[in-house]
Amino acid sequence: MKLLSKSNAKLFSVCSLPILLAVAACGDSTNLGLIEENLSAGNDVAINLSTDENGNLVIGANDIASDLDDADAAAGGVFVMSNILDENTIVAYSRAADGSLSLAGEFSTGGQGGDFDGAEGLDPLISAYAIINTPDNEYLLAVNAGSDTISVMQVNDDMTLELVDTESSFGTGPNSLAYNNGLVYVTNIDADGEFGGEPDQEGSIYGYTFADGDLTPLTGSRRQLNNRPAAVRFSPDGGTLLVTSINSGSNQLASNDQDSIVSFTIDDNGFPSENITGGATSTLQGNAENRNLPSAIGFEVTERSNGTFAIVTEAREFTAAGDPPNFPGLQSGSISVYQVNDDGSIAGSQLDLIAGQSPIRGEGQITTCWIVLSPDGEYFFVSNAIDATISSFRFTDASGNVELIQEVAASGVGPGTITDPAIGFGATDGWIDLDMSDDGQFLYQLFGLSGAVGVYAVDGGNLTLVEVVSGNLPEENTQGIVSF
Repeated sequence: MKLLSKSNAKLFSVCSLPILLAVAACGDSTNLGLIEENLSAGNDVAINLSTDENGNLVIGANDIASDLDDADAAAGGVFVMSNILDENTIVAYSRAADGSLSLAGEFSTGGQGGDFDGAEGLDPLISAYAIINTPDNEYLLAVNAGSDTISVMQVNDDMTLELVDTESSFGTGPNSLAYNNGLVYVTNIDADGEFGGEPDQEGSIYGYTFADGDLTPLTGSRRQLNNRPAAVRFSPDGGTLLVTSINSGSNQLASNDQDSIVSFTIDDNGFPSENITGGATSTLQGNAENRNLPSAIGFEVTERSNGTFAIVTEAREFTAAGDPPNFPGLQSGSISVYQVNDDGSIAGSQLDLIAGQSPIRGEGQITTCWIVLSPDGEYFFVSNAIDATISSFRFTDASGNVELIQEVAASGVGPGTITDPAIGFGATDGWIDLDMSDDGQFLYQLFGLSGAVGVYAVDGGNLTLVEVVSGNLPEENTQGIVSF
């Protein structure tokens, strides 16, 4: 191949014009016009010389600039919701093949962010999946917790975004979204609209159909919850909708509900069962071990040969007596695995697997809140918010049994032994939501109290830091990350 630029065009014309003319005279279809056009525009051109089956010279030409554009095309994208109270936005990054990020821009959702967790600036919606992507990666859906709406953003090839639809969440404080086969459900934090703190909140779910960027409300799909939702997900077959709860077992709940995960069956028209069809928890009020209650947030649902399993993170914040969280009283976080049956019932499979050595603070990671499952379904990673760490786990068999691989597979700046919340929240990066690229090669961790995204290369259950990207996000009050 010879590289031809405008600076050496004269030399090429003098030395090779007879060859070009000879080939053209022989009836070759070489696009000489392409060469002339690109040279006139000042573009470099690649000339490929070869012979056909009859021994005739064949000349091919490519626009180098076009080739470079293709080479520089994004391998994927990473999107973080700013949750800014006055005007919610999504900060978009293009992802290179090596996992590194480049800012694509910041785009308004057309709504307002919210703060439903006091003034800490960490995990303001106490939720997972505040922003999600459709499986074809053509759209993002995001909650606007301050304006009680959901936004649909179209994803362009360069990872810029366009707002294409906004709909009511039909509740107060939307905080989590789930998608399956053209069906979307949202959880709302509080059904009565009176926000008095998470201990006494009882929320709701609401459904929509989704096609070509349009959300259409499913009138009659609203269902009351007995506690405050933290996350919502479908089973892989779409037949069950599951919801986790941050305040299950709270002694301020009028419902007295202790289920940290509940389910609804979904009919062929997308409507949920009138009543909850299954519920379970790993730890009851007043347990003999004085173990804090689950305080479940993020979870994954996966299909294995022996059934469907939900892996639930447990921050372990509410006390065994059902009292609201207090910073000094936090215990080591954990995960629990539940089998989800076709009829919507839920049964514990492996409960309270600690992210560390024991429940005692300092012998395990605290506030285990978010989870991402590897594309092969064998490994998963959980982020421990206040400690600013990631723990890695894996499945050991087809029956949903799992084991801890590394208590600390990655770490940032945490509070150490500090138990004073005023100091502790100011001393940590606050690792919250995390997600993984579709190819499973890179994990992206949102630093909720330092306005950054950590990029990690994934090898089984091991993580290696690639880079930390900062300067584009608010230093606090962010919520939600999506990558593909």
